[in-house]
Amino acid sequence: MRTFESIGIASLGLKIPSFFLDLKDFAQLRGTDPNKYTIGLSCHEMALCLDQHTVVDLALGAARRALMRWKGGLDQIGFLAIGTESALDMSAPLTKWVARELKISGALRSYEVKHACLGGTLALRQAYEWRCSPASKGKAALVIAVDDTLYEASSPGEPTQGAGAVAMIVDKPLIAEIDPCSHSWSYPADDFWRPIGEPYPHVNGPLSLECYNQGALACFQDCCDYTKQTLGGFLETIKGMSFHTPFPKMVQKALGALCDKSEISKGSADKAKNLFLEKVAPYLTWNQKIGNSMTASLWFSVAQNLCGRQIGEQISAFSYGSGCGAELQLLTAGPEARAAAWAEDLQDDFSQRTQLSGQDYDHFRRLNEVLKDGTSKTGLSKDEQKLRQAS
Repeated sequence: MRTFESIGIASLGLKIPSFFLDLKDFAQLRGTDPNKYTIGLSCHEMALCLDQHTVVDLALGAARRALMRWKGGLDQIGFLAIGTESALDMSAPLTKWVARELKISGALRSYEVKHACLGGTLALRQAYEWRCSPASKGKAALVIAVDDTLYEASSPGEPTQGAGAVAMIVDKPLIAEIDPCSHSWSYPADDFWRPIGEPYPHVNGPLSLECYNQGALACFQDCCDYTKQTLGGFLETIKGMSFHTPFPKMVQKALGALCDKSEISKGSADKAKNLFLEKVAPYLTWNQKIGNSMTASLWFSVAQNLCGRQIGEQISAFSYGSGCGAELQLLTAGPEARAAAWAEDLQDDFSQRTQLSGQDYDHFRRLNEVLKDGTSKTGLSKDEQKLRQAS
């Protein structure tokens, strides 16, 4: 039996765009009770790129922060993967633009991973397995999860919009050790999709909620079988839980389903609520200020969950991607988790953001109204325009 080397997250970098919209102002713009968003969805703000940032900018910002704190050099990176559903090209991977700006080339495996919001997790698992294999030759991997999420104006998904990037260097487990075994589930479903040439996704909300809960139940049960615990025992002993977060109330409902399955809430509805407040909610506050950053969403929560952790404390990370697939993995805090250097970067980003008014946001949406053929009024998407100017 192969013995896996201790490998995990050696460095973390986070990046969000420079603009945000308060959901109370958004509610006023749409003529809706703000409680529908702030209480019903538990969303507070949405991070927005506008025309000032692209996913390449976000990915580079996160990567540079991760590399800055890592003790290795660029010549020690042998693997670069980006998980995203905000691709710029139907052929070339997003890593092409990132590698060009970082000046990484040569003996390098470089590609893009697509599976809706699961893409970042899949990229991380691939990097981990590569790093554990002789193919890595001892080099490290750079993994980035990045997305810029926009839904059609006035659609049900619009209040959950967000954007951001999380970069992770996979090498020695200075921040967190990744468990060798992850727990996967997949089922073909049309819960969320965006056909080629269409600017906005199609969403079957009820089906997506059902698939998310099914994936969580299957992955957590498989993990418990692997660790030889009951589901209730696992939920009570794990130090903290992070979930892919389209909106926080979706996470709370999934945890409720897990508690019902484990019978942890039997005889007291407060047990599930208290478990959420203790082990999940504290690690959703960044997501509530960012919105749904798709592939990066889970990893913002994980980054917050690891802040201040003592060596050896274990957390879980549940990822979901429409289409659909799910994966659960366990992370154990390393020696640099307690200092949480990455948190200061994000707090700086939060403090320096520009708040938009509802009218500012409405003006942006009108100027960038996308036609059915996938082009803007100028004939090119904002990313295409910026890339053509740079080339």
